[in-house]
Amino acid sequence: METLILNYWWVLLALICLVLYKYILRFLFGMVIVPEDRIGLITKKFVLFGSQKELPDGRIIALKGEAGFQGKTLAPGLYFGMWFWQYSVTMEQFTVIPEGKIGLIMAKDGAEIPTGNILGQRVDSDNFQDAVKFLENGGQRGRQATYITSGSYRINTLLFQVSVTDMVRIQESMVGIVTTLDGLPIEANQIAGKWVEGHNNFQDFDSFIKNNGNRGLQPQVILAGSYNLNPWAIQLEETPMTEIPIGYVGVVISYVGQEGNDLTGADFKHGNIVAKGSKGVWLEPLGPGKYPINKYTMKVELVPTTNLVLNWASARSEAHNLDKNLSTITVRSKDGFPFNLDVAQIIHVPTTEAPKVIARFGNMVNLVSQVLEPTIGNYFRNSAQDSDVIAFLSTRKERQESAKDHIRKVLDEYNVNAVDTLIGDIVPPESLMKTLTDRKIAEEQKITYNTQKQAQETRQGMEKETAIADMQKDIVKAQQSVEIAERTASATVKKSEGDAAGVKLAVGAEAEATKMRAHAEAEATKARAQADSEAIKLRASAEAEQISLTGSAEAGKILEVGKSTAEAYELAVKALGGENFTRYKITEELSKGHIKLIPDVLIGGGANAGGTAIDGLLGLKLMEMMDPEKGKEQLPATGTATEVLEVKAKPQKD
Repeated sequence: METLILNYWWVLLALICLVLYKYILRFLFGMVIVPEDRIGLITKKFVLFGSQKELPDGRIIALKGEAGFQGKTLAPGLYFGMWFWQYSVTMEQFTVIPEGKIGLIMAKDGAEIPTGNILGQRVDSDNFQDAVKFLENGGQRGRQATYITSGSYRINTLLFQVSVTDMVRIQESMVGIVTTLDGLPIEANQIAGKWVEGHNNFQDFDSFIKNNGNRGLQPQVILAGSYNLNPWAIQLEETPMTEIPIGYVGVVISYVGQEGNDLTGADFKHGNIVAKGSKGVWLEPLGPGKYPINKYTMKVELVPTTNLVLNWASARSEAHNLDKNLSTITVRSKDGFPFNLDVAQIIHVPTTEAPKVIARFGNMVNLVSQVLEPTIGNYFRNSAQDSDVIAFLSTRKERQESAKDHIRKVLDEYNVNAVDTLIGDIVPPESLMKTLTDRKIAEEQKITYNTQKQAQETRQGMEKETAIADMQKDIVKAQQSVEIAERTASATVKKSEGDAAGVKLAVGAEAEATKMRAHAEAEATKARAQADSEAIKLRASAEAEQISLTGSAEAGKILEVGKSTAEAYELAVKALGGENFTRYKITEELSKGHIKLIPDVLIGGGANAGGTAIDGLLGLKLMEMMDPEKGKEQLPATGTATEVLEVKAKPQKD
């Protein structure tokens, strides 16, 4: 039983030792196991042997076995002799710096940083993984100029404090302006440090310090990209690159660098123009493009190399805005009238002359305000005082040419080419303009009236010619009528002559009469034709003349007809005898008049062929009863029987 109990205790002891072996080994042998992802930080509680028992003044990390924080660390592995009553071992994770980050180191122990510096210089310490080496090699207490990049590190956090920060990224078309926080002071008469090489865009700041870099503004800039920059050592300002547009050049004014020799010669006395890299205005301007210019150490003045238009007009300004302060020029004429005029000046600055312009004036705005504005304004004011307003307006072209020549000579002295000078709108006084306008209107009205008069005269002539042309038709018609009448008369004469010859053959006397009649008729027709012709011809000028000629023609005709008739009667009398001719003419006339020689009713009475009035009335009544209408015609409305008989006795036409 005792043996069983003893075996039990041995088993229990074995189990306890198995479970607590680390503590047992730690207690008995001072064993420490450091895992593979840890680092062991040692703190020594006291010193049993040795002369150096305490740390020197000002030190917190023990290098020679002194009590306190130990510089030496335990890497992953198995260690003995680290008795728990003498040593305290803390397991610390590795320091991991992610991608895109850097680790800033601040040392808690080390040598003093020299006066004037704020960062500790780099020493060989295996990227701060060997604290003993860091301290033995003179590592300095405080913020370190060196940093660690992405990765895993066995950092003794008892000595080093690690801060993780982002890398610096400069965007495209941007530039980084650097200001360093440590280094030598900037030299006198300089606003930025000197140019230092070998620091890899300030990523190796320790090399910058060792190469005597200056603290403060740096002339060197950083271009687009990602950089490991220590923010304890560098301040970075990101700014756009300097762009020079097409049609411009950039004249560089450098505020840093060594004093350079003047390259302009003795003739140019308005400033020094130096070579590239020296302090001052650079001789070679920059062409169109983008440039990484440090705006604090250099200035780029844009100078247009194309034709530049400047307007002295209140209502107009160009896109370059160099003429935004220019306004319409007010001048006063010789006769005391103030008036306004707009002027446009075209200039050109050659590329090679641009540095001289900037050296003389500083910028293009000063060129406009100090030279162009007073020169052009005073020229036109002086020019206006030599002339009255009317003469100024009428000689505008000549004055523009004169101004162009004068301003060209002036600008040549300032290394600027005057391309052209243009006079724009001229605004005379309103009262004077009204007078001129009234005068001009009167002159134009006079011209208008003369023109209208000439037009009326022309129109009268045209209407006269038109009337003549219209009458020409009537004249031609009259002439044709005359010819027709003449031919008709001739035909009539011929016919009459033939008729007369026929009558003469038939009856000698009648033939002669007919011949005379035909001759008379021919003459009458001829006269009538002449009268008609004259009437047609003279109708356009006077109707009275036509009537007169027609009357004369008719009178002649009647006369000739009478003469012909008389001659015919004379021949008839000779041929028939006077008594027989008389009877012949009476019979002819009665037959022509259709006169009834025998009454329709003859009433007689008794054997003695005598009748009374009663018999006549009865006969008429009988006729009325037989034909009432005829009876009414035969019987008058009133009258005696005798009157009725008289009526019945009158000849009646058929």
